[in-house]
Amino acid sequence: MKSTFAVRTMRAGELELALEWARQEGWNPGVDDAPAFWEADPSGFLVGAIGEVPVGCISVVRYGESFAFLGLYMLHPEFRGRGYGKQLWNKGMALTGDRTVGLDGVAAQQENYSRYGFKAAYRTLRYGGIPKVLDAGEQAAQVTPVTHGKLQGLLEYDAAIFPGLRHSFIKAWCGSPERRKSFIVGGGSRVRGYGTIRRCFDGYKIGPLFANKPEVAAALLARMVTEAKGAHIYMDVPADNAQAIRLAEDFGLSPIFETARMYRGQAPEIPLDRVFGVTTLELG
Repeated sequence: MKSTFAVRTMRAGELELALEWARQEGWNPGVDDAPAFWEADPSGFLVGAIGEVPVGCISVVRYGESFAFLGLYMLHPEFRGRGYGKQLWNKGMALTGDRTVGLDGVAAQQENYSRYGFKAAYRTLRYGGIPKVLDAGEQAAQVTPVTHGKLQGLLEYDAAIFPGLRHSFIKAWCGSPERRKSFIVGGGSRVRGYGTIRRCFDGYKIGPLFANKPEVAAALLARMVTEAKGAHIYMDVPADNAQAIRLAEDFGLSPIFETARMYRGQAPEIPLDRVFGVTTLELG
């Protein structure tokens, strides 16, 4: 009997397969991004399969009761044009309930997303290149690695910027130094910024990079780029944050492409002046 297409929750190991597909599409996710997002919402990852063979995927990671982020939406090229994508989309959106849903849409897909009620909020520019090594200035001595004792203050700081609660994600993302390197300025109730650099299929990515002031972001970035040891780095910057763009350019990075952050539902109020680098376009 011929196998039929069906959508189900991903099984262990299949998220790594989805990230490999993303690499083949040129998205360049982090090589160890999967575990932290899985911690955030393991039931938010769906796979479309024909029999036991995965052919497509979508992620709808739910952060608390008010926000979700849609990503990793793709079909293997051999199975496109058969209506499978719409089935994946519908199953994914069914997980969101009444939450505001965010996604990052490339220019070619923004009109399609608008048909489903998504509206563009702001543009995100990906900057990349081999970074200059710059002096971190007076803030340099205040940049320290994120340790377990600093996680609580970091969680509270992140919650004031990111539009949903992502405590389990942050604990996995910043609490695994063997996978990523995270740095912070301040501690407790006086955190002034933090950032993460991690290895990707091509070079390294910076994200998130949140900071109260440009000089704090500059100090964090100066520390993080040393981890790349001369390799390419990439950073996704909100176009509305002129100081973030200036920072990327000061470090010798150039714009590569852009997406639009789009929302279905009430767009969250995000302090973009404190967002110098987005966590990831692929997964939110």
